[in-house]
Amino acid sequence: MNLSPRPVDAAPVAHDRVYRRLRTRIMHGDIPPGQALTLRGIGREFEVSMTPVREAVRRLAAEGALTMSVSGRISTPELSNERIEELAALRALIEVELASRALPRAHMALIERLQTINTSVSEAIAHRDAVSYIRANLEFHRTLYLRAQAPAMLAMAETVWLQMGPTMRALYGRLRRTEAPQFHKLIIAALRAGDEPGLRLAVRSDVTQGLRMLAS
Repeated sequence: MNLSPRPVDAAPVAHDRVYRRLRTRIMHGDIPPGQALTLRGIGREFEVSMTPVREAVRRLAAEGALTMSVSGRISTPELSNERIEELAALRALIEVELASRALPRAHMALIERLQTINTSVSEAIAHRDAVSYIRANLEFHRTLYLRAQAPAMLAMAETVWLQMGPTMRALYGRLRRTEAPQFHKLIIAALRAGDEPGLRLAVRSDVTQGLRMLAS
């Protein structure tokens, strides 16, 4: 009997690696809106062949993270004001519900973790580091929403974040923040007090205020 391990097909592994790393870069605003990309350039960056790159790009395009023209041009999306308003409304619906579901499980360790992450948000702002700011800001929200134990709803929220990543980078440059978002403190205070109406209001304000400034 041959007990030697079966060879592993490297193509799916490479595709998933490219997909996840490129997805993270887009979500965190590391690539500005309207940035043109090429299959060859992505392949060079990740040191893979064209096949896994095509699969990763196709998957990201299906999620709205990339756009592909009829001519084959690949780029990050440039969102219209109407699209920004739509995504802001989606964030308000989904994330307010996630926060509400997380509230009964918001133990002190979670609140302390959120405070620590918010310090990272402040540090990124102090260093004028847009990508670190977006990464820490999303980590703040994801850490809270994981307590909701609603994976399908969280996946929907992450898809919205993915589509918004490049636009959030542009928004950060326009706002020129000097301190962490005030609504993060209100979210933490509402969690500490067990105040569901206050929590819902703080989350809704946090996820919509900046986006609506961008669309104005």
